[in-house]
Amino acid sequence: MRYEKGRKDASRGRIMEVAANRFRGDGIAASGLASVMKDAGLTNGAFYPHFQSKAALVRESVAAALEAQSDQIRQALAAGGLDMAIDAYLSAVHRDNPGQGCASAALLPEIAREPTETRQLYTECLLTQVRQVSAELSPQVRDPEGVALGIFATLIGALQMARAVEGTELSDRILAAGADAARALIQPRRDDEAS
Repeated sequence: MRYEKGRKDASRGRIMEVAANRFRGDGIAASGLASVMKDAGLTNGAFYPHFQSKAALVRESVAAALEAQSDQIRQALAAGGLDMAIDAYLSAVHRDNPGQGCASAALLPEIAREPTETRQLYTECLLTQVRQVSAELSPQVRDPEGVALGIFATLIGALQMARAVEGTELSDRILAAGADAARALIQPRRDDEAS
């Protein structure tokens, strides 16, 4: 039986959405295609008309998750600037819901082991996000992209640490310390102000 194109596109989108959530929540290696397809409400045989391999699914779902995250960053920056974006990222809600959260914080070690195409795609998406944040920095900041990279490294690292000790007072302290460190990076250094 043949289905109209809209149904095939909807099925593909559902597979990607389920895969992105499962990859972020359980990890790429721990997420089998059978469980992804079951969660998507489809049979295993329905996978291959949509994707050539699990690697292709990983690449496309991570890209979609990072695009969605870029949209969230854009909205947070528009609504309340970098402070609001930092608060949203290092929140208990984000910490406690990795399946719907930042793909970087959930998947970096696994993305580093993915094929070159996936790592290149990740790099492009990361640079888009870095440019979004660097555009919000004070004009006195000498290396806005370098500072934005530092902010991302601080936020992602803090979130990963807070998740590792989740459910403890230390986890909340890590989130707060990460937010303070990210805010410190936003402030122009004295030598930047003098230039």
